[in-house]
Amino acid sequence: MENAGDAPLVIARGGFSGLFPEASQFAYQLALSTSLSNVILFCDLQLTKDGSGICKSDLRLDNSTNIALVYPKGQKTYKVNGELVSGWFSLDFSEKQIFTNVTLTQSIFSRPSLFDDSLPITTVADVTGLRPPKFWLNVQYDMFYKEHKLDVGAFIQESMRSMAINYISSPEIGFLKSLNGKINEARTKLIFRFLAPDAIEPTTKKTYSTILKDLSSIKSFASGILVPKTYIWPVDADQYLQAPTSLVSDAHKQKLEVYANGFANDVPGSYNYSYDPTAEYLQYIEGSSFSVDGFLTDFPPTASEAIACLVQNKNLKPKKGKALIISHNGASGTYAACSDLAYNEAIEGGVDIIDCSVQMSKDGVPFCLESADLTGSTTAMATFMSKASTIPDIQPKNGIFSFDLTWAEIQTLNLQLVSPIEDTGLPRNPANKNKGKLVLLSEFLEMAKTKAVSGVLINIKNAAYLASKKGFSVTDVVTRALSNATFDKQSTQQVLIESDDTSVLSEFNNVPTYKKVLTISEIIGDAPMKSVEEIKKFAEAVNIPRGSIVLTTGSLTTAYTDVVDRMHKGNLTVYVSVLRNEYTTIAFDFFSDPIMEIASYVSDIGVDGIITEYPATASAYMRSPCSDLNADLPYTILPAEPGSLINLVPQEALPPADAPAPALEAADIVDPPLPAATITASAPAAVPVGVPTKSGSPRNVANEGICLIALVVLSFLL
Repeated sequence: MENAGDAPLVIARGGFSGLFPEASQFAYQLALSTSLSNVILFCDLQLTKDGSGICKSDLRLDNSTNIALVYPKGQKTYKVNGELVSGWFSLDFSEKQIFTNVTLTQSIFSRPSLFDDSLPITTVADVTGLRPPKFWLNVQYDMFYKEHKLDVGAFIQESMRSMAINYISSPEIGFLKSLNGKINEARTKLIFRFLAPDAIEPTTKKTYSTILKDLSSIKSFASGILVPKTYIWPVDADQYLQAPTSLVSDAHKQKLEVYANGFANDVPGSYNYSYDPTAEYLQYIEGSSFSVDGFLTDFPPTASEAIACLVQNKNLKPKKGKALIISHNGASGTYAACSDLAYNEAIEGGVDIIDCSVQMSKDGVPFCLESADLTGSTTAMATFMSKASTIPDIQPKNGIFSFDLTWAEIQTLNLQLVSPIEDTGLPRNPANKNKGKLVLLSEFLEMAKTKAVSGVLINIKNAAYLASKKGFSVTDVVTRALSNATFDKQSTQQVLIESDDTSVLSEFNNVPTYKKVLTISEIIGDAPMKSVEEIKKFAEAVNIPRGSIVLTTGSLTTAYTDVVDRMHKGNLTVYVSVLRNEYTTIAFDFFSDPIMEIASYVSDIGVDGIITEYPATASAYMRSPCSDLNADLPYTILPAEPGSLINLVPQEALPPADAPAPALEAADIVDPPLPAATITASAPAAVPVGVPTKSGSPRNVANEGICLIALVVLSFLL
């Protein structure tokens, strides 16, 4: 095989069809400018009435163009491979008709529709005119066209006189055999494309699963096979990986190249990948004893970074000085938040700092959980509904709070793995839904010492309420726990103390090795120097949301704010939160790729740490040689250029701009002193003292929701 021992090839299906309409000029150009230098452009061939070749994956043009509006009477019904299909077909229209007012639309609803009706259909000659390193032509329906007096073979032979076609694939054996002797096989490889296992191959009338059993027969008319990815790594009905098949090894023994099909960042393949698309590519390269020869993908930059930057990196160390990886409730994208399994997963994934948000039980036991409200992260609703209450000082909605249950009662609950974006149809690993147990603060600190992580982050919430209403001094509890674990007597492991309350942070001034972090949870548009100087009286670092750093409109980035630069000028460390792998949380500019997002924050914006629910994904980037923009490498994960995509959107299609977020005001930063607590951590006591209003963030800031981040540098050769 030509590719034996080499890295797998990246084959861009319709160009960068994960972002722009498939087979558009923009899609092909972006694939060339953001992928490996040997990227292959892939075109699904369709023929017009007068024999012109266009690139579209579906016979029915109405699924991905506006042709039904332009020619409302053009619908036809044909029999295709034995089935009746209705729609607008290319063979019913001349090239001139198709290029008169017919424009492309995005056929997958999870992808941006902002470029609809602005880009024309692309011809085969248009694509080869871009001079790609290699060009792949897929012929899906030769028999159909032949039945209607259109000769695909003749079109290919004529085209090859003026253009290079390096690969020709088809699911029709008869078509591939008809090309033998008509093409130069030293220049053009024939690839047999497998469809669904139970689908019928038109020439032999056999199922593709039957043909798969006789790979030696394929060698007589093809040099390789293109197969759905599940032919190699099957998944069960619950979307979990099964053992790999022997297909790749068997095909390689027959000297057949193997190309895998069906890769897309916004079509998750298995829960095993934790919504990290690069993990899926790596599974086909280093997940077993074999590697495929190439990937047919809608997101060629992601395939490129997996191949060029992430293969065999597990034992590499992050470059010194890289941003810290801080967990958010452990690896809470994989296991229930703050469970022992979530913390262990974060540590094994390469986290630097593990975090614990300290909550108190009724009998004064400190433990780790993101919220004092147990209803979201445990099964408390089923058992303790009678203890539900509304506490406006903590949250506006009803809840069952940890300080109203004893530790023994809390231990009877099961944890729940929940997703903050579950309404988008992307649940987190169902097999882990109730796995793991809660961790005491003392156990958390012991784990950090035993596992030798770089440090811990202790987040203190609701301290004023707990002191005034429940009699607990959470700051005393944390101080004593850290001291008991000797964190106050060493400097090997970093200790971060985080709170949205400046009075809480002031309680830790007596231990100079502790680094204090002020939480600024609301989105801000600016950080004036007066506000920065006020923060410095209480903290050495800030934790700010993504929307305070990158401005977006309609899930497209528009600009970076100056917030990080202003904080840095004031000698404040900046951590950004919360990063997640799910593609619905990532701006379109980031190509639905969490590593692209991380690269922009770290390499361009220059944050000092990222707070993430998927530490392993961040660690993969930090270990990668491609994270060094100064390294001389064949491929680099470039940071974003905000506004690059939105500048390509037609003016009339632009979404309305969001209102600007307010600046952080100095008056909003300082909190009232903490009220005195009657007890520290033994028995509860009600103290009828009003709770001061906490701040740490602007008074009149509207929650803009998730504002998403920045983009890879785009280079269009229009």
